[in-house]
Amino acid sequence: MPLHLFNTLTKKEEVFAPARPPAVTMYTCGPTVYGRAHIGNFSSYLLADLLKRWLRVSGYEVKHVMNITDVGHLVADGDSGEDKIEKKAREEYGRVTHETVLKIARGYEEQFIADEKLLNILPPDERPRASEYTEQMKEMIADLLRKEIAYVTEDGIYYDVSRFPQYGQLSGNKVDAVKSGARIAVHEGKRHPADFALWKFCVGQNEHHALRWSSPLGPSGEQLPDGFPGWHIECSAMSAALLGQQIDLHTGGEDNIFPHHECEIAQSEAVSGKSPFVKYWVHKRRIDLAGEKMSKSLGNVLTLDQIIAKGFSPLDLRYYLLSVHYRTNLKFTWKGMEDARKARMKIVEWMMSSEATEATEDSEGTDDVRLFIDSFRSAMDGDLNTPAALAVIFDCMKRRSTGTSVQSFVEMVRETFGCFDPEEETVPADVLDRVKQMEDARARKDFAASDAIRDRLIAEGYAVQITGKKVVVRRR
Repeated sequence: MPLHLFNTLTKKEEVFAPARPPAVTMYTCGPTVYGRAHIGNFSSYLLADLLKRWLRVSGYEVKHVMNITDVGHLVADGDSGEDKIEKKAREEYGRVTHETVLKIARGYEEQFIADEKLLNILPPDERPRASEYTEQMKEMIADLLRKEIAYVTEDGIYYDVSRFPQYGQLSGNKVDAVKSGARIAVHEGKRHPADFALWKFCVGQNEHHALRWSSPLGPSGEQLPDGFPGWHIECSAMSAALLGQQIDLHTGGEDNIFPHHECEIAQSEAVSGKSPFVKYWVHKRRIDLAGEKMSKSLGNVLTLDQIIAKGFSPLDLRYYLLSVHYRTNLKFTWKGMEDARKARMKIVEWMMSSEATEATEDSEGTDDVRLFIDSFRSAMDGDLNTPAALAVIFDCMKRRSTGTSVQSFVEMVRETFGCFDPEEETVPADVLDRVKQMEDARARKDFAASDAIRDRLIAEGYAVQITGKKVVVRRR
């Protein structure tokens, strides 16, 4: 079965058919670096990572771009208010300057990449910063002004959504139904409440904006006040510059559907004259914590440090977030984390055991394993059905098959999920000494002594795995 994905644009599952196979172009809306990303944010990035990994396992050549938003993202995701990064600079340094704003942005960018590595998220092929693509943004805005799809107000340049009849197709929000408020800024200078800022001038409340550039020329060639880009134009410009005017895949969290992704479509297609801008839109449902959406604005977020402080591995979190289908709301609980840790370790131990067993070409159960491989592929090709894929793994574990075919299955699973590689950890020297004593006892068939050492290690919190003459321990 070919890969099927649920396309937010068409509201149905579709066969994945990239424009130029085996090449695939893929864009992911990355973090706004005004604070540490929480696990709800990372659930969206893990979806992108899972999709990219499965595409590569399936033989596709993926070029993946994920941006860094370091300017222009205003509070409440709207067209008015303070820049999120400038607000953080004021809170942390007591002043907003070019230097303090960049310190905030670069510091949280570095933190994000460090957390990304802990979660074993593959780095994108390109990680553009919005602040480094302002010329491309200005070119797009100038084109929209020439086409009279954009217009100038006292505080910026806005997109006229009435000039794009398809506006609302992605989200289902029709222009006539959009009212001021609810993620739409109230602004008397706009022609319609749904019109959105392409560029903001450094005037009024933005007079002292720390990061600023010369603005595109006005409709009559006039010089406009200096300014900075709006949030939506940034992704349109960066994806066009690095992937082209039409791309195969765009991923993000469901909160990005409106207005951000809706606006991306309107900008990109109005400039290029080509449709669709994105062939397949894939969105991750949110995470709920204590019955509420996890978000910084609600103050109910969890960071990776808090997960680790509870004694969990970042890979336990990765397993937990991937164990639920991406179009299902995950209701986060600590019991869920504990269950995820136990399940992940069972799979890791099975994989290590299967690798330690001598592989032969014609081992018993080879045909069964090939059926498991086919079933795993079918689950992943069915809109990334990770619960079904994990069920296949546990079914295979029960058969205890060995040989080269099971090794192929193990490698496929590892590459796809990214959370089953043995983790490096420092085992105390005295524990290693007892492991050696246990191996020696087993070599001389003193199983009572071996079992006594094993039981003490288990009581001290270690998982003990015995495969032939080899004994492996790790923290549970």
